[in-house]
Amino acid sequence: MSEWYPILLNLKDRTCVVIGGGAVAARKARGLLDAGANVTIVSPKLNPELSELAEAGRIRHVPKAYADGDLEGAMLVFAATDSPEANAAVLSEANRRGIPANAADGGEAGDFIVPAVLRRGDLVLTASASGSGPAVASRIIGELRDRYGPEYADYLIGLRKIRSWIKAEVADPIERRRLLEEASTDQSLTEWSKLDDRADIHAIIERLKVRALGRKG
Repeated sequence: MSEWYPILLNLKDRTCVVIGGGAVAARKARGLLDAGANVTIVSPKLNPELSELAEAGRIRHVPKAYADGDLEGAMLVFAATDSPEANAAVLSEANRRGIPANAADGGEAGDFIVPAVLRRGDLVLTASASGSGPAVASRIIGELRDRYGPEYADYLIGLRKIRSWIKAEVADPIERRRLLEEASTDQSLTEWSKLDDRADIHAIIERLKVRALGRKG
């Protein structure tokens, strides 16, 4: 069994190729679009969801069966056909070109697996059973969905501002770390959802200092 290394990739404006036009390919395409990737689908036919994405110009469709050479220029590859032979050929080309590839019909046959994902703006939560039980990972993400609601997208927009202010205003690395930890508590995060650019930076930092001192005491 492989020991997988968890990682988040910056795919914005990078070319990712999905071979296949069915439900699995659509699911891979959705995740890639959420990450800002340029998605190319190679398949003779597309399911309704992919057809809609192609018609809207959100994905590029190459209407043909996979052939060697279709992966040129890709950063990531997804073999998502219903043919084990075709998927194996895709993985072979990807391996030859040094492109990380995911195999929809057998995770450990590829170079990476895709976890279940929950996005709340900058907050990205993932769960994986390392290929042994995708339903378990999906259930865990469902539980996290209830704990971390849509409001966390606004929380983290504010937290990003607070973090930049603290880094600019607080020179002591120990105090800076203490304030950043305090700024990430549930109590503080709720405040940041209402933050705007007119906020008093120094008053906020002083308030965080008082809270952090009280928590320490």
